[in-house]
Amino acid sequence: MPTTTRPRFGSLQYWPRKRAKKFIPSVNWRHIKADSEGILGLISYKVGMGTAVVKDNTDKSLTKGKRKAIPVTVLEVPKMKIFCVRFYKNGQVAKDVIVSNDKELKKVLKVPKNVSGDLDKVDGWDDIRIIVYSVPGFKKVPDLAELGINAENKLAFVKSLIGREISPEDIMKWKLVDVRGLTKGKGLQGPVRRFGITLKVAKSEKGRRKPGSLGPWKPSRVTFRVPMAGQLGMFTRVHYNNKVIDFGNVKEKDVNKKEGFKRYGKIKGNYIIVAGSVQGPSKRQILITPAMRPNKKQSKKDYELLEVKF
Repeated sequence: MPTTTRPRFGSLQYWPRKRAKKFIPSVNWRHIKADSEGILGLISYKVGMGTAVVKDNTDKSLTKGKRKAIPVTVLEVPKMKIFCVRFYKNGQVAKDVIVSNDKELKKVLKVPKNVSGDLDKVDGWDDIRIIVYSVPGFKKVPDLAELGINAENKLAFVKSLIGREISPEDIMKWKLVDVRGLTKGKGLQGPVRRFGITLKVAKSEKGRRKPGSLGPWKPSRVTFRVPMAGQLGMFTRVHYNNKVIDFGNVKEKDVNKKEGFKRYGKIKGNYIIVAGSVQGPSKRQILITPAMRPNKKQSKKDYELLEVKF
């Protein structure tokens, strides 16, 4: 019989398979672009999933003008404040200027008692980004993230935002978004669940849920390609081109369930409803950015939200 061949078990695209260092991933802001001037990101929190009844207005669609049900994810988007202004030169951090010492930040990091916040004294920079922190309603500890800026005069734009709350309504003008966050953590798992290797036959020796061999005699070592037990979940992942179905405030349009969302509670401010699923459990921090590589098929979709069911 000829030798059977198959693809290897488990992708080597994501390596190493270990827990992420932080909840909100870093972003290469040089590749993120937007049509309008403003901040290029939002800190949000996953609320839960539901079913949206929409009217399909997509041109040349087979269901144009009809009602259809699609799975959606609800994200709460709290207001943000600027903690620090970061100056870059040649892709390296040149200087950080702290502009806020609010009491909420003392639970996360050390902040100076006196804040000068003089941005005009910094010279020799070619890019500016801001480090913001969220003001969520369901927990006391804020989350920090570095966000890029799209503006002609970035310094003047940043000065206009210092000392006040940044509302998501001033930023959220995108129809396609990328969502970045961590997947659900599943702890230590074996190679069958972690890599999808095949179970051995019933009476095989030394365990059914193990690889048949860890490698050859020579070289006398175990290579990194061998599927072995280890961490599963809590990995950084990006979902590209998620369609925004609705964006609003619960004061104008209440999407809360009567009893609140499971393991979350009730939304108290702004929310975003995106089509499809988003990684992570409830209350997971999700960074929203405009689509880095917009998809034509996703861009053409036009849905009119009629009802959201949970």
